[in-house]
Order: sequence, then structure tokens, then C-alpha cells
Amino acid sequence: MRRPQLYTTYAADMALLNTGSKKAWTLVLLVAAAVVPFLLTDDYLQLLATGSATAIGVIGLNLVTGYAGQVSLGHAFFLAVGAYTAAAISGDPRGRTIGFGITNILIWLPAAGLVAAAVGALVAPLAVRLRGLYLAIVTLGLVFVGGYVFGEWRELTGGSGIGRPAAVPELFGLRLDRSTSLFTRDQQLYWLMLVLLVLFAVAARNVARSRIGRAFAAIRDRDIAAGVMGINLARYKTVAFALSSFYAGCAGGLLFCITGYLTPDNFNLALSVLAIAMVLVGGAGTTSGAVLGAFFFTLLSPLTRALPSLVPFVTNDATKTPNVFQLETVAYGALIVVFLIFSPRGLHGLWVRLRSYWKSWPFSY
Repeated sequence: MRRPQLYTTYAADMALLNTGSKKAWTLVLLVAAAVVPFLLTDDYLQLLATGSATAIGVIGLNLVTGYAGQVSLGHAFFLAVGAYTAAAISGDPRGRTIGFGITNILIWLPAAGLVAAAVGALVAPLAVRLRGLYLAIVTLGLVFVGGYVFGEWRELTGGSGIGRPAAVPELFGLRLDRSTSLFTRDQQLYWLMLVLLVLFAVAARNVARSRIGRAFAAIRDRDIAAGVMGINLARYKTVAFALSSFYAGCAGGLLFCITGYLTPDNFNLALSVLAIAMVLVGGAGTTSGAVLGAFFFTLLSPLTRALPSLVPFVTNDATKTPNVFQLETVAYGALIVVFLIFSPRGLHGLWVRLRSYWKSWPFSY
């Protein structure tokens, strides 16, 4: 009888899709995701596109926190670096903010990732000297430093509360943020984000299966023992932060293409906490868990925003209490606590338990 997670060769254990059922389900999901734009309205497609772009950033955070075990609360800062790099490169040179007029996504997207990765590599030496809570506090400081810098650098960001246009997604001369005679704006952006999510997810999964991924896991489990075994802690922690920042920079550039506008107020502590929540609720240390967590919280947001119509004393007015934004924050915090207590492996862990039970039935005990 076949048993779940039982492999007889190293190649089978390390394969990207190591079972026939995984290959079949992956194909079904990709086909279903490709035809979704013909079945849903633009509002839902915009939500799914946002989930895909968010998932890219969460995968990056999962690389440094879930795989390498380096707790980072500064993800919002790296998202901001990527978003403003992309916006500056593709911005109008004659506008009120810095712009170079290069709207080709094949240029500004890698540039956003590389600039964020360079900043991440500069922060990485701190990760060699610090760990745990101390590292989390240092990365948390990046959010406040970034909030001040981006708020005051009006030539780049437009200033707090004012903002600037986001990056322009142009590919092969086609503006994907404009409807055509065949497809709507949201259909095009959804397909773009879906394709990029698949590419980034496969790349992250391959990193996890490589020598770099095994070094990350060793550092996460016990960095002192990893150093004794010959793993260069400084090198691999730097790689982890650089890779994570690259993903965050790309996600920052993509995320605001959907809304078309961004301000320094978008990149606050709440965004970093939400990113951590997505990793923990989805399942730390797994690429699929990061994707699940990103879509879970993205799709949860419309439900929480509907509270004012269901609960009379809840309002959408941020100046009144209690409002939907406060309840949303409380709900996210409660979800982190619940999952850490009852399902530490997150949504991915629940799926693994369900799959293992089904495959081993009727001998599931």
C-alpha cells in the first residue's frame, strides 16, 4: 500500500512534483486559474491579482523567516524600496516627481528587485551578529526609518498624503493597465500577476531544494551547529536577506500597478505585521503555505469590510470607534494566536494532515 511522504530514492524526494497526484492537481489548478477571467467580474479579478502580487512578497518573506529562520519585521520597507524604484523608472520625466519614462516591465521589474536586494544585502551583516528578538527589533526600525525618509523625500514619493502614480505595466508595447477591444484591464493584470506568481514560486521552490535551501534549513534549526558543519553563516544569511528583499521589491513594484497610485502611508508597521501573519497562517517554511496565506488574507479583507452592513455599531469612518479597520487588525492578531496554538504549521499543515489521513485510510491512526 502506498504511504504518504514515503520515497525510495533521493531524486524522488527532491523532485518539484514528486507524485502523479501533485502533477495532476497542479495542471488542474493552472487550467482553472487561466480560465477564471472569463467567469468572474472585474472586481473579483482585481482582488485575485492583488492576491497574486501579495503572494510574491510573502514568498520572499518566507525565504528569510520560514526557511532561514531570520525573523524580519521590516518587509514593508523593502516593498517600499521596490515600489518607488519601479515608479521612478517608469514615471513621467515631465511630472512633479522623479521619472525616467521607461515603462517596459522587463526593465523596471528586475530593477526594483535588484535595488531592494542591494539594500537587503546592506542590512544582512546585522543578521550575522543578531538573532531572534534583537534581529526583529532592528528590522522593525527599518519601517520607521523608511517612513520618515519616504515621507520627506517629496521629489521621489510626492510626500505623505499626496503620493505619486505607480509603475506603468507595459509589455511589448502594450499597456496592460488599459482595456483593449478583446480584454479588460483587470483581465490583463490578472494574467500578468498569475504568470509572475508561478515563475517566482517555482524559483523559490527550486532554491529551497538546492544547496542554498538546505543551508537555510540548517541555520534555521541551529545556526551554531550549522557553522560547526562548515556552513558560512555570514554568506547564507546575506543571501537569504538579499533574496527576500528581491522578492519584496518586485512585489512592491507590481502591487501598486493594480491601484495605479501609492503614498508613503501605504508602507507602515501594519503592513509588515500583516506579511508575518500571512507566513504564519499559511505555513512557515513552505512556498505553497506562503501562497495560501497571501490569498487567505486578501480574500478575507472584503468580508471584514462588509461588517458595517452586518453589525450596526461598526463603521467605515476611521475617526470613529469601533471601525472596520480596528476590527480587521484585531481579527488578524487573533488568527495568528489561534493558528500558533492549534495549527503551528498553518493552512499548509492542515492540508497535509487531511491528505495524509485520506491516503492512509482506513488505517488512519
